[in-house]
Amino acid sequence: MKTLADLKKIREKAQEEMKFRGGNVRIKIVVGMGTSGIAMGAREVMKTFLEEISNRNLTDVLVTQTGEKGLSSMEPVVDVIEDGKAKITYGNMNPDKVKKVVVEHIVNGRTVSDYVVATGD
Repeated sequence: MKTLADLKKIREKAQEEMKFRGGNVRIKIVVGMGTSGIAMGAREVMKTFLEEISNRNLTDVLVTQTGEKGLSSMEPVVDVIEDGKAKITYGNMNPDKVKKVVVEHIVNGRTVSDYVVATGD
């Protein structure tokens, strides 16, 4: 049975998560979580993005997932989408590459060209 304090904590956590969904999102990160992506480590990639974003308290970055992206030979694949800029697709991602993308691209605004597999809208 939940106590009143437990319920208050749950409500506060849900309210915090809602801020991410409806607030000012500067950057949207989409991780391909189709069968081939998961087989190649997409879960670890997603987990690392969530941890890095949380650890840096980046409240204007949304991390979400999608299915197959048609780039199975380059999985795990990640799109970084910013308003007014071309979408950047990174491929063959792993947790170490995620950390570099967060520092270079998400925080400092510089594309990590070594990991880019496609650009466009």
